[in-house]
Amino acid sequence: MILMSWADLHERTRIVHTVLARAAVDPDDPGIFDGLGDLDRLFGGPEGLLLALGHRWRNHLDVKIELGLVQGRSAAQMYRELCTEQPELRALLDAQYRRRNLDAVAPVPERVGARGR
Repeated sequence: MILMSWADLHERTRIVHTVLARAAVDPDDPGIFDGLGDLDRLFGGPEGLLLALGHRWRNHLDVKIELGLVQGRSAAQMYRELCTEQPELRALLDAQYRRRNLDAVAPVPERVGARGR
């Protein structure tokens, strides 16, 4: 088990906020992960950070979809709403799907609605 100090937690949060701020300017920037000194130590590199950000997106989307069910709204509507609320995160994840030639598995409203949620 790896223990994380409060300082490490705050540094992880700072890295996430820095990357999202960069994504707001240019989510396709190939240097979006450059200059983040503790990225490797705290996330295991860019891939680990992307996994954490993808997990964050899925958690927020799951909550949105559950709320949408109560409100009588579709999963696709809730997906689009979350995209509006967190455009930097969605843009960054989409850019990374494109960069890694994973467009076929990238979430889009039509596929989200097809999940049956």
